[in-house]
Amino acid sequence: MKRSLFLAIATIALVAAPRVSHAQLGALKPIQLGIAGGAAQPMSDLSNEVKMGYNGTVALAINVPLIPVGLRIDGAYNQFGEKVIVANTKHVISATGNLVWRLPSVVISPYLIGGAGLYMETTTPSTAAATTDRHFGWNAGAGINLPLMVFKAFVEARYNTYSTGTSTVKFVPVTFGIMF
Repeated sequence: MKRSLFLAIATIALVAAPRVSHAQLGALKPIQLGIAGGAAQPMSDLSNEVKMGYNGTVALAINVPLIPVGLRIDGAYNQFGEKVIVANTKHVISATGNLVWRLPSVVISPYLIGGAGLYMETTTPSTAAATTDRHFGWNAGAGINLPLMVFKAFVEARYNTYSTGTSTVKFVPVTFGIMF
């Protein structure tokens, strides 16, 4: 009697326990390469100068087995649109190192991402030569992984900011990408 009661409780506990997929733990692919693209929304002071643009990103992800935290190195290009015809064009190239915390889930895998790195801002006035400034900045955001058969798709949004000394640049790229 005691033995069958113990087996019944153990079976219920195993069935009712939350499950974490191998993909969430990084057991399937410890190293992944990815590409992403989407819209780049200027915020704060930057939105006074430029309008929404686009983003392109390449990524290298390092997933640690059995731990929900991984590393990701991103290289991103953000091009913003001109607000008026005779104005400055601006793009920002960044190289960042990020921590990725995969949250437990069953079908889709939500995650938090954040890190810091180098932001290179180039401004091209309509009447002069381009200038490039380098600044240290940080980013933080969230996303969702959608596991597919051969690769993993993801959608994410990240708040990026850096200080130029005279102002603070803030923008949010919303991207869709795939990791191989």
